[in-house]
Order: sequence, then structure tokens, then C-alpha cells
Amino acid sequence: MLASSSAFARVCAVPKHARSFATHKPSLKVAVLGAAGGIGQPLSLLLKQNPRGFNHLSLYDIVNTPGVAADLSHIPTNVKVTGHVGEEQLAEALKGVNIAVVPAGVPRKPGMTRDDLFNTNASIVYKLASALAKHAPEAHILVISNPVNSTVPIVAETLKKHGVYNPKRLFGVTTLDVLRANTFLAELKGLDPARTEVPVVGGHAGATILPLFSQVQPAVKFAGEELEKLTHRVQYGGDEVVKAKAGTGSATLSMAVAAYRFTNSLVRALQGEKVTECAFVQSSAVDGLSFFASKVELGPEGAAKVHAPGTLSPFEQQKFKEMLPELQGHIAKGVEFAKKQQ
Repeated sequence: MLASSSAFARVCAVPKHARSFATHKPSLKVAVLGAAGGIGQPLSLLLKQNPRGFNHLSLYDIVNTPGVAADLSHIPTNVKVTGHVGEEQLAEALKGVNIAVVPAGVPRKPGMTRDDLFNTNASIVYKLASALAKHAPEAHILVISNPVNSTVPIVAETLKKHGVYNPKRLFGVTTLDVLRANTFLAELKGLDPARTEVPVVGGHAGATILPLFSQVQPAVKFAGEELEKLTHRVQYGGDEVVKAKAGTGSATLSMAVAAYRFTNSLVRALQGEKVTECAFVQSSAVDGLSFFASKVELGPEGAAKVHAPGTLSPFEQQKFKEMLPELQGHIAKGVEFAKKQQ
């Protein structure tokens, strides 16, 4: 039996967020570099459905991108999708890009740390950064490729070589650490995860990830070893996914949501809204570190203001002190790699 016409209309109607897109005036071009991968595909799907902010989604990868683009192009929104494959099409993919999101690289496998990915992913990121410097020198670059603590400095040094580095336009996306902290705290304390926001500072690998639960509002209290265990879970939450996927990959869907959130926040900021997100950026907030993740106010220029970590609890102060040498080493490794490239 066929459904009534009114019921059919409700089911097949364009979602409200898609209809509202027509009321905005998108003019930005967003590129996803690594669009055919485990993060790139769901991220591209989310961006294609973005109800506002841009009108061109450029997808690039070394394989399969035209198919991903063709698939997404059948979704009825006003976002044009183009697919570009191979190095010979990279320049066209980057032409006129305002925001470049970079999830390209190999995923972690069981037993691997983010640092184990360095040799492979560092070369990939360096090549993409060089292309961005040549073909989209004014683009805002959002780095997802791990290890972020090292790949962001690689991008910075590469852009410097080409004379186009602007620290306000380079971000290491650490939003997944925030999402994990929000989720895990909400589960533990019976809070609404959608209304829970935990600042996360430091870096984006293991002990360099420091969730500041002391700064959550309203304040939460911990008993016994709760705080230590919760902090450790946020720091090594990625290992849970790698283990659960049993060798088939790392966090892709949650990372795609995190990348979408940050990209959308930046789009909003470029259009004049005041938005704050945590990100790994060039910072003078901590002596001895050229990059640091903390709250960043986003604006039309990109990173409008980088905040200091703020007041830390005694527990957080100790964790902060412990992570500094490791984070400093990660940054130096990225800088050294970039400087050795011809």
C-alpha cells in the first residue's frame, strides 16, 4: 500500500538545513586533500551537506577521487563537488581554495604510535604543503595527518621556504581530543555531552594531550583515581579504536566529525562570526614551545587570538610539566625534517 501524498512529502522533503542554504551567500572553496580515505570520505559527505558557508568542495587524492566526487554530487545541496586525482591534477584542485583540510596519510595500526607514522606521513604532508604554497598561498590550512605535533611544524617550515607563511592561517586539528573529553566526562558524571565542553591543551599525541577538567562549567568533582583514569583515557582514546578495529584502521568517523566541526567553525569565522575552538597553532603561550594547542578565537583573518592555558589545578600542573619535553621533541622533529628537504 502506498503512503499518503502528505506522508510521502514529509519523507522526501529536503531537510530544513539544506533548504536554509539558499538564504546564505556562499563564496568559499574548500579542498579535502586525502578525500578518498577513511577520514576524507565521511568528512567530504559532511561538508557536502553543510547548510551554509561555501559553494565548492574540491576533492583530491592519488586514487578514486572522481568516483567519490560523482557519488557526493548526487546529494541535493548547492555545494559543487569536483574530483581531482594524481599529482598532475593537484594544481587544479587547489586553484582558488580558501580552506584546505589535510587528512592525507596512512592510518595507525595496532601497536603503532602516532610517532611511528612519521616517516611516511611527513613526506606526504611536505609535498602537499609545497603544492599549497605554490597554488593556494593564502589558503587556511587545517592539518589532520598524524603526528600533528610534527606535521604542523613541517607545513610551517615549508611555507616559510616559499615566503608565504602566515601563522594565523595554519591549524593542527585537535578537536577530536575535545570531543573525546566531552563524551567521556559526560558518561562518567551523567552529563549531557552536547552541553559539555572541556578545553584540551598541549599537543595531539598521548601524554601531550591535556584535558583541563578543572575549567569545565559547572564544576565537576572527582573521587579517588577518577581524574587520573579519565585523563589517561582521553590521552589514549585513539588506541581504543585501533584495538577495536583489529588492524583495519584507526579513528575515522569520529575524526571526520571533529574535522567537520573545526572546518565549519572556521567558515563561520571567515564570514564574521565570533567562534572559539581548541587547535594546535603557533603560540607564545608557553616558553620553549613554538606550537601549542589551546583555545583560539577564530576571525576573518583565521587565528585572531591565541589564549594561554589559564589557571591549572595541581594535577594539571604536574601533567603539564611532564608533557613539555615530549612535545618540544615532536616539534623539533618536524622542523628538522622540513629543513632537510630540497
